[in-house]
Amino acid sequence: MTSIDRTSGCRSWGLALRWSGKLALALSLAACGSPTQRQPDRPPVQDAPRAPSAPVATPVAPGGPVPTSPAVRRGLPLPAPHAVSSHDDLRRQAAQRMVAANPDGTYMGEVPPELLAIPVLEVELNQDGSIKHIRVLRKPTQAEDTIEVAIAAVRRAAPFGDVSRLPKPWKFVEVFLFDDDRRFKPRTLDD
Repeated sequence: MTSIDRTSGCRSWGLALRWSGKLALALSLAACGSPTQRQPDRPPVQDAPRAPSAPVATPVAPGGPVPTSPAVRRGLPLPAPHAVSSHDDLRRQAAQRMVAANPDGTYMGEVPPELLAIPVLEVELNQDGSIKHIRVLRKPTQAEDTIEVAIAAVRRAAPFGDVSRLPKPWKFVEVFLFDDDRRFKPRTLDD
């Protein structure tokens, strides 16, 4: 082997060692992130056709199995609702119960400048505050799955307190402000 061949061979080994060191560093840094820090995979959001200008009410069948929040699964029921004295009290108590019944699916604080979806539900109640009927007043143009998330949140939070002293109809409307992580904030609590 000549002296030129030895020099180029040393350079090749040095280059290979440097690249393997960089590769090892990159792999070790990639392994450092914990799974709890990574964002969950979400299906891609597709644009839906534009909704008609007038809101269309969509009836939703009552009942059916509803997944429960971790707090409810642990056996920590919501406190009993108090009797409400006005429709504003009803809306506020319902919004607070929705947040309490869905701790992992809600956020508090400032609403992000851009929202993923804004479904609007009308909830009709029986005299005891249980749900009689839920109607979708506004479907979002994207992330339509947030409608089912909102309906399930309302069902987990029921009953909403004795409404017999209020004038009929025993209804409230709630706007759900969904962020990019598919967590919601009731518009009622955004005051």
